[in-house]
Amino acid sequence: MENEVDYWTQLSIEFANQKNYLDELFKIYPTIPEGIRELDAAKWELAEKAFNTKNETELIKILLSLDLFPIKDSYVAYLKRDKASIERNPNTIARLYGRLVEMGLEKIYDRCSEPKETNRQIGPLFRRWLKKGTLGVPVLSLQEFISSEENAVLDASDNEMMKFAKENLGYNRNKGLDFVGRFNGKYIIGEAKFLTDFGGHQNAQFEDAISTIKSEGNAIKIAILDGVLYIKGKNKMYKGITEEYKDYNIMSALVLREFLFSL
Repeated sequence: MENEVDYWTQLSIEFANQKNYLDELFKIYPTIPEGIRELDAAKWELAEKAFNTKNETELIKILLSLDLFPIKDSYVAYLKRDKASIERNPNTIARLYGRLVEMGLEKIYDRCSEPKETNRQIGPLFRRWLKKGTLGVPVLSLQEFISSEENAVLDASDNEMMKFAKENLGYNRNKGLDFVGRFNGKYIIGEAKFLTDFGGHQNAQFEDAISTIKSEGNAIKIAILDGVLYIKGKNKMYKGITEEYKDYNIMSALVLREFLFSL
């Protein structure tokens, strides 16, 4: 089966499984966790008071007002968005309060001040890597890109890239792009994603990139994907790139330069 897979996808799978893939990938996605979140001192003081006086509702109200609630629970988002529901659902509040008591104040503080998730910091890193000129061609502003016909990468926001692709290349999605390039007179558009794990949100990110390469338009469409999708096995992403989407241009950022110069 795999000998029928797109050449660049196969190359990416081999790189990930046989070479120092993660070491090289870190040059593109240096995911350094941010420092702890700063908690509002006045709010934390009120939270401590509510905890010590066993005021269930007040404690939960204060903690819901912080950026990060200390418990991962499916009902928390609802309580955050509908404050009135706190009073109407005493059993839910009692259940959450019980878990908070079990955690203790110190653990609650630690959880509320945890760094932002690394995957939320990944977005701009690919663009920053491109700006270094790693692909071996000029990285041009929108005006410079339009005014020239040379091999180049467009340096613009994802929405500006989408607008350019819609107006010039027949792109039909209302979704920003991470990459617009021109090589040997051919235009290439795509999305770049670092898929850090299997599961709901990451699967959605994968499907989003697939929607872009399946979209209409006269540009060459690519999905610049990295991460767990290249791990051989029965996971949904690996099956996707080696079966259902095996004829599409799906590749690691680490083979992107070779792909572009092969056009």
